[in-house]
Amino acid sequence: MATYECGKCGMAVNTTCAKCDVPLVDASLEIGGGKSVQIAKCPSCEGKIKSPSCCGDEMTCSI
Repeated sequence: MATYECGKCGMAVNTTCAKCDVPLVDASLEIGGGKSVQIAKCPSCEGKIKSPSCCGDEMTCSI
């Protein structure tokens, strides 16, 4: 399950697909120019979300 944590305050969230009721998995998405962004992906329906934010910064998770 993708667990995102704030580097400033330590707040953490677990992510689950509301459509499939399946835990999301950590992944990255290539956005072009050799750049990528951290995402959470549903292994069932292949839906994707960008990482959540907290304290004005993106939360991170271990891939």
